[in-house]
Amino acid sequence: MKKIVLSICVLLCLVVGVQAQNVVKGIVLESDSETPLQGVLVSIKNTSISKTTDAEGVFVIQNSSDSKVVLEIKFAGYETQNFSIEFTEKLIDLGTILLYKDFGENEDISFITLTDDELNDDTSAADNISGLLQSSKDIFLRTAAFEFSSSFFKIKGLDSGNGKVLINGIEMNKLYNGRAQWSNWGGLNDVLRNQELSAGLTPSNFTFGGVLGATNINTRASQQRPGVRISYSSSNRSYQHRVMATYASGMLKNDWAYTISGSRRAGVEGFNDGTSYNASSLFAAVEKKINDAHSINFTGIFTPNRRGKSSPNTQEVFDLKGIAYNEYWGTKNGKILNSRIKDVEEPIVMLNHFWDISSTTSLQTNIAYQFGKIGNSRIDYNGGANPSPAYYQTLPSYFLRSNDQSSAYTAQQNFKNDGQLDWNRIYDANITNASVGLDNAYVLYEDRNDDKQLSINTILNTEITSNIILNGKLEYQHLRSHNFAEIIDVLAGNGYLDIDPFAETADEKQNNLLNPNNLVGNGEKFKYNFYLNSDVVTAFLQTQFKYKKVDFYTAVTVSNTSNQREGLFKNGGFPNSSLGKSEKLNFTNFGAKAGGTYKITGRHLIDANVAYVTNAPKLRNSFSNSRENNNIVYNLESEKMLSTDISYLFRGPIITSRITGYYTKIQDATEISFYFADGVGGDNNAFVQEILTGIEKEHVGVELGLEAQITPTIKLKGAASIGQFTYANNPNLYLTSEDDAASVAAGFVNGIKDFGQTNLKNYKLSAGPQNAYSVGFEYRDPGFWWVGATSNFFSNTYVDVAPLTRSSNFFTDDDGLPFTDFDSELADELLTQEKFNGYMVVNLVGGKSWKIDEYYVSVFATVNNLLNKEYKSGGFEQGRNANFRQLKDDKALGTPVFGNKYWYGRGTTYFLNINLSF
Repeated sequence: MKKIVLSICVLLCLVVGVQAQNVVKGIVLESDSETPLQGVLVSIKNTSISKTTDAEGVFVIQNSSDSKVVLEIKFAGYETQNFSIEFTEKLIDLGTILLYKDFGENEDISFITLTDDELNDDTSAADNISGLLQSSKDIFLRTAAFEFSSSFFKIKGLDSGNGKVLINGIEMNKLYNGRAQWSNWGGLNDVLRNQELSAGLTPSNFTFGGVLGATNINTRASQQRPGVRISYSSSNRSYQHRVMATYASGMLKNDWAYTISGSRRAGVEGFNDGTSYNASSLFAAVEKKINDAHSINFTGIFTPNRRGKSSPNTQEVFDLKGIAYNEYWGTKNGKILNSRIKDVEEPIVMLNHFWDISSTTSLQTNIAYQFGKIGNSRIDYNGGANPSPAYYQTLPSYFLRSNDQSSAYTAQQNFKNDGQLDWNRIYDANITNASVGLDNAYVLYEDRNDDKQLSINTILNTEITSNIILNGKLEYQHLRSHNFAEIIDVLAGNGYLDIDPFAETADEKQNNLLNPNNLVGNGEKFKYNFYLNSDVVTAFLQTQFKYKKVDFYTAVTVSNTSNQREGLFKNGGFPNSSLGKSEKLNFTNFGAKAGGTYKITGRHLIDANVAYVTNAPKLRNSFSNSRENNNIVYNLESEKMLSTDISYLFRGPIITSRITGYYTKIQDATEISFYFADGVGGDNNAFVQEILTGIEKEHVGVELGLEAQITPTIKLKGAASIGQFTYANNPNLYLTSEDDAASVAAGFVNGIKDFGQTNLKNYKLSAGPQNAYSVGFEYRDPGFWWVGATSNFFSNTYVDVAPLTRSSNFFTDDDGLPFTDFDSELADELLTQEKFNGYMVVNLVGGKSWKIDEYYVSVFATVNNLLNKEYKSGGFEQGRNANFRQLKDDKALGTPVFGNKYWYGRGTTYFLNINLSF
């Protein structure tokens, strides 16, 4: 590893200077005041050559030997301008260039999906990729971000972790699961507008990227739009109200620049019942220009966010309560209280040094530190009944399976008339216990992840010649993640006994043998307590070649990952494998990609890319049950990914379009699930960890985007994604559980039961709609008002299948032989994967802008799902009925007790924004 890093360092240092051949210069002024604009980005398109204007608005760009170039002038809040330049002499003086404020555009649309769908990682909504794609000008990617995202559509059917998110060159994807935690910078729309997207496998100047590309968010104070911006928003999606204010100084005469921004988002509940929202956001950036070559920028971000979660529901619950029902909340003293709150407080501080070594070479060095907590609350009940109002024993189906019609009717009426969490009963149970000296029946606690992460990197960009660009990066990341459960509220009780009530022996019941029968109170740790440590070293090298008829690139990356668990509790179920440090896991990985664009003519292009990448297993999938022990997943391997795509692009004066065919194959993936299973090894039951290893997946499909500017004011647009995302093999499955009498009876040996292969091949992946289509129009009036509408069609959405029921456990009795009544035809019917009905969603958008003296006022509004279509956006099979007999009996009821659980899309929602800037 040291030799590889050293070799890349040597390559990064081999920079060849080239004498400048052509020069372009000019002065950029604000159109209304005709004052100079500092910090405007001026670049030669399709090269790494760029400069920013100085305090006088002046720029000078040199060192381009091409006879024809396109000069792009870009500044946040202003219309981007492009100049086609032909060098008939060595110096071209463009003179004065006026930039016009872009107050007529729908600036806020790219952040609406972000703030409202929240990109949370608690449900199938986790892979919403709208945040990654918002800065794209590609019609298909923009449609995916703004029209498809509400249905939890996934680009190419891939997890959002395959797209990298960076802030000032620092990767923000979590080492735990590979996904970006968007709420870490939520509510800061005004200062996150400067973005650079590299879609798919296309090259990025900042990172090797992922199969879904990379987005770098630039927060430099000098490059923020100068002035004041104040806005108010109203919505019924997640929050109800938002206020936001931002001030950016621009580069001052003393070579300092600063930007401050803040917002407040709040709501008693969003579209789903009981989903409270409480978030504040603060941002500060300060930049000092030391001289023409050096600048230093500091960025601080703090966005504490608390929001109530919503539950997935069975069809039975939906039929009784509708799509907005949420089982997690109830009322206490007339106030809505949600038992499941996600609380995120993870400040980010970052220091960046920008060094323009020459007009063709730059070096950016970054250091960032992120710390804080993520808490997910819930109710624990080791001394009481399950408090969930949708618990299966309280629903009509539970009584119907024993043909108790009277009790079923009573349960139905109780659930329809109330069906919410009974906080009073919970408090009463604790108060009653306390009155006779007993411990709590219930407690409110949260699962905590307190991360501390340090990231350091340096990024080199140099133009070796006018046709060759070299990009390189060295990066180190260190994570120390403290994971534990902590009491939030004892709910009027004396204290909570820290035991596992389902264990058999006195020792096995102890969550911590070092402190047995511990009575815990508010603010104390219990259940589990451990650290996850991770160190990652990454190197990246890329070369881009730009020529008249063809552009192409090659890139390589190499990394070393080290993961380890450190237990702080000695768990009674795993006394020999829970306390202390685990074996250290080390993985060396690499990636290589290449691609090119062939320019048939200026309007017709062919683009192709291919990549092969290996990725270390994420912390989440490295330990079979990290909360209780140090046990490592058996046969753990790096994930392999092969991806390729080919596109045809047409860029006409009226029509712009792209059609892309793609193929991605994933091998040696690992997935871990936790649930209570009935029917393991016959009629036994156990709380298990289900580990799937050696998973292969295939993603193949076509993407199409097209827009036509048929008149100066009317634009037609359309997009389509037709895909097929499937399991490509039968992966290996084994279960782990505590090594006790119950697991032994179920056939476990030393707490493990290996089922060999599970028959998943050709089952569809639960990856949102595999087919999605959109058609729409925009009308933009010269009077600065505009309106648009789209109709969006979705189909081929599948429920996530339960692997255990596709294994030998499904047909095997407790004697190891097949069930005597096993019917293969009926089994095939029972195991048929559920496919959701297709549906159509209509969205409207519109806005109006005014200029009043030096003030700009804009109003923007959207209405999503105008026709209030009810649809399932995702779901999963419950793994509880793990064998043929139990699944057959349950489904025979018509309304199964353990039916599939679903997430539903929102009904009709709106978003309204009013903005003032000056």
